[in-house]
Amino acid sequence: MIPWELLDSCVVPGDGGELHLYRRGEEYSIRAGHYELMNSRVHGSEEALAELACQRLSHSPRPRVLIGGLGMGFTLAAALKTLGDDAEVVVAELVPAVVEWNREYLAHLAGSPLDDPRIAVHIGDVGQLIRSETNNFDVILLDVDNGPEGFTRKENDSLYSAEGLKAARLALRSNGVFGVWSISPDQPFSKRLKQSGLEVEERVVRARAGKRGGRHTIWLGTKI
Repeated sequence: MIPWELLDSCVVPGDGGELHLYRRGEEYSIRAGHYELMNSRVHGSEEALAELACQRLSHSPRPRVLIGGLGMGFTLAAALKTLGDDAEVVVAELVPAVVEWNREYLAHLAGSPLDDPRIAVHIGDVGQLIRSETNNFDVILLDVDNGPEGFTRKENDSLYSAEGLKAARLALRSNGVFGVWSISPDQPFSKRLKQSGLEVEERVVRARAGKRGGRHTIWLGTKI
């Protein structure tokens, strides 16, 4: 078997430890310590998050979308594929090195989505960006950490708190969609989301496209 090759490492802001980028042949992996956060072979559920949310924007002229977490670019690429030419997509990524990895090592995996003229990259905490906006996004997607049960950074928990959900609702326009990806179900979060004033749909999707791989959870909350 081909051994894993370490390509680069970086420190996560906010005492979040280190991230490591590995390659084995054509396969790539981003890990926190020995724990794999994402793999280039497993991205069907991330794409489903963007597709399910952005498909609801037929009513929105010049839609504005915020994606929290760049990852390997699969969520961003799926959003761009679903949206029209008049869309604006803001990608908030906390770790600058992840953006550089997407440009230098990972661009070919998702079709170089960072080169699309519709996008703007925001280096920083997506939670702070959400709290600074009011009635300004048609879609907010959170593909951060492992979902509500964060693993790499304790500060991520605030995104999924009652206050974090209130901020997300305020940042959405009328009929806007708040989409959240999670590696697993989370009943306390489901309850908080339903109490936030959003109309909520919970979906279970395959980790890989089609009917392969494990199952991940997606929540879609609509601002009515």
